[in-house]
Amino acid sequence: MTFTGFILSLATTAAVHFGDIADPNTGEKIEPNLPAAAQMIELIALLQEKTKGNLIEPEERLVDDLLYELRLRYVQAQQGGSRIIHP
Repeated sequence: MTFTGFILSLATTAAVHFGDIADPNTGEKIEPNLPAAAQMIELIALLQEKTKGNLIEPEERLVDDLLYELRLRYVQAQQGGSRIIHP
C-alpha cells in the first residue's frame, strides 16, 4: 500500500461515515455518523502534521485538498446537507 492509497482509504471511510456512499449491496442510504467522520478527518490531519516535510509535492497537495473537501463536507453535514453516491 502506498501513502496515497492509505490517505484515500481514510477519505473513503469518511465519506461512508457522512452517509455519502450508498450500501453497495442494497443501494440504500447509510445513516450518517458525524463523530466517526470527524475522527477520520482528525486522523488525516494528524498524519499531515506528522509527515510534514517528508512527503513529495503531489502527496502534500492530495492531503491538503482532501482535508479541505472533508472539512467542508463536515460543515455541510452539520447543516443537514446530504449527498448520496451510488456504486
